Amino acid sequence: MSGQRAGKHAHLRPLDIRRGRIEMSHGGGGRAMSQLIDELFQAAFDHPALQQGDDCAVLDRPEGRLVMATDSHVVSPLFFPGGDIGSLAVHGTINDVITSGGRPLWMTVGFILEEGFPLADLKRIVDSMAAAALEAGIAIVTGDTKVVERGHGDGVFINTTGVGVVAEGLDLSGSRARPGDAVLVSGFIGDHGVAIMASRENLEFSTSIRSDSAALHGLVAAMVAAAPDVHCLRDPTRGGLAATLNEIARQSGVGVTIRESDIPVREEVDAACELLGLDPLYVANEGKMVVVCPAASADALLQAMRAHPHGRDAARIGEIVEDPNGFVEMETAFGGRRKVDWIAGEQLPRIC
Repeated sequence: MSGQRAGKHAHLRPLDIRRGRIEMSHGGGGRAMSQLIDELFQAAFDHPALQQGDDCAVLDRPEGRLVMATDSHVVSPLFFPGGDIGSLAVHGTINDVITSGGRPLWMTVGFILEEGFPLADLKRIVDSMAAAALEAGIAIVTGDTKVVERGHGDGVFINTTGVGVVAEGLDLSGSRARPGDAVLVSGFIGDHGVAIMASRENLEFSTSIRSDSAALHGLVAAMVAAAPDVHCLRDPTRGGLAATLNEIARQSGVGVTIRESDIPVREEVDAACELLGLDPLYVANEGKMVVVCPAASADALLQAMRAHPHGRDAARIGEIVEDPNGFVEMETAFGGRRKVDWIAGEQLPRIC
């Protein structure tokens, strides 16, 4: 999308969504670009600020502190079991905003399109984004469109920025973990990464594995209401649970101990990881939340999480411990201990 639009295009043929493809002119700032914005983006992302056609969105500031997060989405394939790059872009941005405990309000979206990309696929992605935003109660208020030459992209990349509001007195951060705190996770880990890899490699399993991509604003609101003293929320995306716990340990200067037997992993995901040579701890998630809270609040928080559809499989998986080295360790199912270190390199590229 772009700020200025040339108005309606009665003199042009309507976009041929079924057979048409992105052309360089769709990013050139002229009539073709304006038509693409009007007939595809504007039709889906219907909001008064967007309808103005300006280079920016002017919005009324809400009560509370503003929170902002930005993300870029390059997932391959673009469509996968349980979602697509459009819904993923909305869910991922919302989940970054709500790790503050805040309420998401608005989003911006920037599309980088490759020449020759089918308009039908673009419409499918845009409609998916619009549906995900509507379901989450967040408005897409401004955006941008660029087109690159054929062979210089990979269909479509999406950049988003989310803005929300955090109530006064709520202070969540990866730097607030304290020894004795409980570590919780909102459900099964590894679903998204395995679904992407299976789809990318055309692997077939006896049980369908679907991405867990979801917006968790409702779950987080219920959690904060039940335990306003929660210390930290993080969504374990790239690098999975292992990377997230190492990030928290580094930020807070503490150690983390987790129990393998308490970490929820679907049997089919565990089997797929074994087949693919992956460790579920390092596989990306797009609809899960890692929680650090005072131990005294853990039971109430788990109860609130399990009462919500996106948290019904929540589990307490470990504790924060004193450790100046900031190590994350796991008590294995066989009674031993092993270090859960940062991932070396990229286990699953183009996962989100």
